[in-house]
Amino acid sequence: MKQITVSLDKRGVSCVAKLLDDVAPRTCAAVWDALPLSAPVFHGKYARNEIYTLLPGFARDPGKENTTITPIPGDLCWFSFDSDDLGNPAYGYENTTGTGTTGSIVDLAVFYGRNNLLINGDQGWVPGNVFGAVTENLEEFAAACQDLWMGGARGETLSFSLL
Repeated sequence: MKQITVSLDKRGVSCVAKLLDDVAPRTCAAVWDALPLSAPVFHGKYARNEIYTLLPGFARDPGKENTTITPIPGDLCWFSFDSDDLGNPAYGYENTTGTGTTGSIVDLAVFYGRNNLLINGDQGWVPGNVFGAVTENLEEFAAACQDLWMGGARGETLSFSLL
């Protein structure tokens, strides 16, 4: 079983997640082969209890596998977008050209609470590939995610690394 560490670096909190190779092998391989990954973190606006980071496309899009629109606490999800999908600073990314020329964007998300629904006012339903599940320290990590929501994300990074 492959395991990774997911961290909010400035807050000094992390959790352990197992990769779900049996149900999302392509997505797991793409993430595993690219580790470590780190970038500024954002808190979801639509999905509720979600934090995520946006990364330049670092692997071939794995396609849909083990998708959901109702992630549960502890789910790690992969979303693929291009710059036209997220060409709005409200998503943490700005594409001023509207051409998609900046390439693909990978959104890696962590869901830390219940009652999530992956619908976006601009895009509609946005299914994500569930590629991991938090197995250790979700409660402390969730408290830090809630602090991120209430206290702000500025200067914080979300990192994924080998255990």
